[in-house]
Amino acid sequence: MSDSQVTDILKRAYGDELETVMNYLTNSIVLDGVRAEEIKDSLQEDIQEELGHARMIGERLKQLDERPPGSEAFEARQGTLQPPEDTTNVIGVIEGVLDAEEDAIETYRSLASAAREADDLVTEDLAVTILADEEAHRTEFRGYRKEYTND
Repeated sequence: MSDSQVTDILKRAYGDELETVMNYLTNSIVLDGVRAEEIKDSLQEDIQEELGHARMIGERLKQLDERPPGSEAFEARQGTLQPPEDTTNVIGVIEGVLDAEEDAIETYRSLASAAREADDLVTEDLAVTILADEEAHRTEFRGYRKEYTND
């Protein structure tokens, strides 16, 4: 893989992290009901971590003499993580989070592989670090899904 492929993946990951922040924030605001409180709290906690991922990716792009993309380059991709019409549809939000985490996991695995092939050890390390966080988020929300679907 080339350096440009690595930076292309970094730029996509940057946008994805910011989209996740937007959707987590919105869902943490709009969900209603007593059963939604734990999910809302978890999303609120994850917002800071996802924002931190975006910052690390943006800083890595800068180190590679690239510029993190601005809003005009943004392309929304998280259709299943949009706020639900039914604000008590907690399971819909959980499924959306799981879809976003699966996509993030795939992105960071691709980034780690591309960085390894480009002999970019710093970006590879960054990808592995963020990948571990995303896998932990997925595990947490798989647990929520079990809890909500086994009532």
